[in-house]
Amino acid sequence: MKKHEWTTPLGGKMKEFLELKRLSGFKYEREGRLLERFDDYCAKNQFGKAVLTQEIAECFVYGAYYEKTETRYAKERLIRNFGKYLYECDGESYVCPQKSAPKKRGFTPYIFTESELYRFFQVVDQYPPHPLSNRHKIDPLLFRMLYGCGLRISEALHLRIDDVDPTNGTLMILQAKNNKDRLVPMAEGLRHRCEAFLQQAFVPSSNEKFLFPSPLGGTFDKSTVYRRFREYLWEAGISHSGHGPRIHDLRHTFCVHCMKRWVLSGKDILNLMAYLSAYLGHSDFRGTQYYLRLTADLYPDILSKEEAALGCVFPERSAANEDE
Repeated sequence: MKKHEWTTPLGGKMKEFLELKRLSGFKYEREGRLLERFDDYCAKNQFGKAVLTQEIAECFVYGAYYEKTETRYAKERLIRNFGKYLYECDGESYVCPQKSAPKKRGFTPYIFTESELYRFFQVVDQYPPHPLSNRHKIDPLLFRMLYGCGLRISEALHLRIDDVDPTNGTLMILQAKNNKDRLVPMAEGLRHRCEAFLQQAFVPSSNEKFLFPSPLGGTFDKSTVYRRFREYLWEAGISHSGHGPRIHDLRHTFCVHCMKRWVLSGKDILNLMAYLSAYLGHSDFRGTQYYLRLTADLYPDILSKEEAALGCVFPERSAANEDE
């Protein structure tokens, strides 16, 4: 991807702000793209000041009537923070008021049944080979990692060959959400699949190459993987309507199935939550605790004996989207 050239006086300030945020530990990927758009917008409108004015800020944030509410909220929040940064430096830049609200996300994740997972992976495994595609080789392992390791799709797509240790059966997840690194163990069956995958001739020889390379090099676009995911759901007879199933629901399913197995095997589910939280890369226990409520709602008979212990930690809010 071509590196952005900051062409306006205000663009230079945007670059400084972006660098400061990233040095502070924030990824600021989407925000970086929005700032690049803002710089282009300033150039297009011949805005030559190094001070953020109310007019240029509000025209950029609210000028595109066709934008989604969540996009407008993201722009408003970013330009507000950028304005605060500038005001501390120059004492005159405009600070946008917070007018918009984030989109409410209260829907329940889709939890696959064991039968649905069996049909889904059967369809994935049976996809026919094609001379111009590596899909039939990549997808069986990619989707098994998403479910079997509870990975986020971005984590799986950014895995490099050097991040995979098939001998010890571990994945090194680097710079994930909240800039966290973590070591993720694989089940033995998945380890064997991964080992066989790495021995296939199409995998690049360099250990710095991506584990799941696109045919053109680099990483797959998430939308490409999602399109395939929907095709597999259709072939497996799993309805895709409303809010799901989504790829991220494989991660939710992994968590719920883990808790279900722990309860059935008599494990202390509360003590194991700390391990699950670290395994998933959660920043705190709130996201992990959500799965207790979800598991209890889905399997009330199984968890009835745990009700007294679990009642004190059940969160009331939804965490369906907090770790995507």
